[in-house]
Amino acid sequence: MEKAMLVTDDVSTSLAFSSQQPPNWVQDAVFYQIFPDRFRRSEGSLARKEHAFQPWGSPPSRTGFQGGDLDGIREKLDYLQELGVTALYLNPVFASAANHRYHTYDYYTVDPLLGGNDALRRLLDDVHARGMRIVLDAVFNHVGRGFWAFHHVCESMEQSPYRDWFRIRGYPLRPYTTPEAGNCNYEAWWGLPELPKLNVDNPVVQGYLLDVARHWIDFGIDGWRLDVPEEIGTPGFWEQFRSVVKGASNDAYIVGELWGTGRGWLDGDRCDGITNYELGRLALGFFARDSLPAEGISISGYAVPGLEAAAFAGRVEKMLKTHAWEYALASLNYLDSHDMPRIHHLAGGDAGAVRLMLAFQMTMPGAPIIYYGTEVGITGAGDPACRKAFPWHQPETWDHDLLSHVRWLVQLRREHEVLRRGYCIHLRARDAVFAFKRTWHGRIALVVFNAGRSDTRVQLTNVGGTVEHFTLTDARDSSALRCIDGRFEPVHVPGRDVRIFTGREDRPPSA
Repeated sequence: MEKAMLVTDDVSTSLAFSSQQPPNWVQDAVFYQIFPDRFRRSEGSLARKEHAFQPWGSPPSRTGFQGGDLDGIREKLDYLQELGVTALYLNPVFASAANHRYHTYDYYTVDPLLGGNDALRRLLDDVHARGMRIVLDAVFNHVGRGFWAFHHVCESMEQSPYRDWFRIRGYPLRPYTTPEAGNCNYEAWWGLPELPKLNVDNPVVQGYLLDVARHWIDFGIDGWRLDVPEEIGTPGFWEQFRSVVKGASNDAYIVGELWGTGRGWLDGDRCDGITNYELGRLALGFFARDSLPAEGISISGYAVPGLEAAAFAGRVEKMLKTHAWEYALASLNYLDSHDMPRIHHLAGGDAGAVRLMLAFQMTMPGAPIIYYGTEVGITGAGDPACRKAFPWHQPETWDHDLLSHVRWLVQLRREHEVLRRGYCIHLRARDAVFAFKRTWHGRIALVVFNAGRSDTRVQLTNVGGTVEHFTLTDARDSSALRCIDGRFEPVHVPGRDVRIFTGREDRPPSA
């Protein structure tokens, strides 16, 4: 069957009632996610000499530190720019006793092991000088056991003036559970005693967190990624958060970590975008379906079945229609992250599937986000294996063909505005073929995937076209593809490959 889906600008009607639209720069961005402890240990780091880190590149553990720092990121900005990255999302950087730093001790202090506040200042200055952006992680639902206010309660118990910052069920407090002591007697994220939940219903706590949010925007960061925002149910808190952040910088980006559809979060009063994990799940189900078990798999509780083309197209259509168009363009399209197995692992080592998934990520509406090292073939199962150190010391292990592929895709996206902002029309979903076009002010990009292992010839109709005759150019070899009387010439697509054509829809075919 042929399947067509047109996304037009009438889907943005809801924005008439929104307080603000997403920042314009996000639609054009290519994000890169960095887990700071595992990206790069700087050459001049005092910590490298003074502290007992695990060897760089050793098998990752849940508690061990390998010494990556913010100056290490600075040292690799040339690499990131050559890749085409324009924005960095950093996992938490504030003082903590955990290598992932989701156990916050002090929201106003960058962890000394990362270089402290001065290192963030240097990184921001260098990133901004290159025209790039930085988004930090806002972990406001819970803190670490060493958070100063919680520590005060541990010491002073019910006499502590900070006792109402948490939801405590009795004294003496039990921050370390043992069979004798029993479970912790305060609310904690997932019941983990090392992660006491903040009582965000307390206006004093709200004021503290909002001040933190404003402080770092004033410091120069370009936005916040909200960690588990659905778990803070305090009415009006996230609306206040948005007002404070946008008041400090109208250009700041707010993206919510939402594993589902994110309904209700993109109405103009809370987030600018969501972490669109659905795109990655769909890509895995279609492009790597031959590598998945018959019953499919589950990622963070979400089922990922193998998908035939028609089912895949239907779910992609549903995904794109979930939110107003401006918010779809400003959401982050994920394939993998620190919270799930690496995409190379999920695809069962199917390099062809990974290449197609990356092409899908880079050509679909939304801002692509690359998890550090995916571009060179880093693999691994769930935490901690998905948090390996970047193999700067072992370039011979890199998948250089994949790196070149990613660079080409990113460059293509950056060169063609239609791939960043264009509306999306699905043209075909049959057998192993999935084809769509993006259109934007007379520009067109035609993308044809062949997820099968055999070559195929694809005949496409220019659904939704306004011009009967024009010529497109192959993005890889510059060959011509003509559209005559509203039908494209047959497109030859090798097995496990993608063809991408670009051009204008208002130019007649060449003779």
